[in-house]
Amino acid sequence: MDIKETEYKPAKQHTILTTGEVIKMLRELKGWTQEELAKYCSINAKNISMLENDKLEIGKKRALQLATAFDVHPAIIMFPEYESKEIEKAA
Repeated sequence: MDIKETEYKPAKQHTILTTGEVIKMLRELKGWTQEELAKYCSINAKNISMLENDKLEIGKKRALQLATAFDVHPAIIMFPEYESKEIEKAA
């Protein structure tokens, strides 16, 4: 069976990441512990943990602090369901 490239369809996204999952993924991609991230963004490690576990609302200020530490746009963190292509670039 010979399938031409034009017959392929791109895969659809099946999983939507939460804000906490995005924070954790970006942190792990940097190779940082929660304590290291806390130092880079001035959010204490306990709150980093709570954010990663979606037990604390992100808010604009925290999103900006994290985005600055990760060197990404804050929307990537605040709206991961809309910014998945940008998250892939950051990875």
